[in-house]
Amino acid sequence: MDIVEIVQANLLTPIVLFFILGVVAASIKSDLRIPEQLSAFLPIYLLAAIGLHGGLEMRKSGLEHLAIPIAVAVALALVITVNHYQILRRLGKFNIFDSYALASTYGSVGAVTFSVGLSFLKNQNISSEGYITAILAVLEPISLIFSIFLVNMAVEKELKRRKEPFSKITKQDTKTEIVHDVNNGTNIDSDTKNKAVNIREILRETITGKAIIILLGSIVIGYVIGDHGFVSIKPVFEDLFFGALVIFILEMGILAGQRLSDIKKVGPFLIAFAVLIPTFNGTIGVIIANYLGLSIGGAVMFGVLFASASFIAAPAVLRVAIPKANPSLYITSSLGITFPYIIIALLPILLIISTTFHNLSSISLFG
Repeated sequence: MDIVEIVQANLLTPIVLFFILGVVAASIKSDLRIPEQLSAFLPIYLLAAIGLHGGLEMRKSGLEHLAIPIAVAVALALVITVNHYQILRRLGKFNIFDSYALASTYGSVGAVTFSVGLSFLKNQNISSEGYITAILAVLEPISLIFSIFLVNMAVEKELKRRKEPFSKITKQDTKTEIVHDVNNGTNIDSDTKNKAVNIREILRETITGKAIIILLGSIVIGYVIGDHGFVSIKPVFEDLFFGALVIFILEMGILAGQRLSDIKKVGPFLIAFAVLIPTFNGTIGVIIANYLGLSIGGAVMFGVLFASASFIAAPAVLRVAIPKANPSLYITSSLGITFPYIIIALLPILLIISTTFHNLSSISLFG
């Protein structure tokens, strides 16, 4: 399997071409825009369709296949989030807020990237295990919750280290008390602490957000109705799926095109991070999936989960949970760099890796 041929073929798919169209439209200052109502509807539709098909496949394969992959996926998500933080903090010299925000953005998963992965496999006539959708639903909030918890603990530790009584910092304080991080010049004030401390509310909003609710709910519905019940809604949730996806990708292209001028602002380190980290995470995911016994397509989708970054759910949560973080860093790097890289180049790479390991496993078993 020639990676150059796969990349070339991938470049000519509707997904990539519509994304490029969006980038070009934004670059030439076109007034092309997706209507606001349609823009709000498409993510819900895509998540519902993904969830329904995931539920159908779970019913066919059985729930017993889920436990180990989910446990492994959660453990891996936590490990790579910590790894991201260490790289960004120690090598990139980012402050703790930007480090955790970026770490959680790249530790979380992207449902849109997942959709593109499914489309890519379909174009290659490759199937995947449908229950991976359930893993997507579980992983969606994991890294965000974990990072919010860690940044909360980091702020509390710093306050204690500076002998600032945690119990005395309340919303009623009229005097702003500041702790200075001598390493990076980061200010941790009582307002930031108050927002970080309210982690329970942040967790509730994250878990009950519309993305998680519609995805989990659709999985359950798909599982309950089975193939027989799905027949009546198949024209909407299967036949129209990829048409809706390309329109959504067109909007992603427009948004990415609008971020092109910001790429130089994130710096060479973050540009390299936005390319190398997804490649590393995706490769690790594919290799682990191979040892879990997933198919070639299933391993690719497992790798996509860890290669992708969240550029829809993460910004919405992080703006509230880690307000001191710079949104231009995690939005521009994930949407402007990582997303195009994944859909154009990394998906074919992951397919090559998955196919190679699958063939090697087959040779070792029968050789």
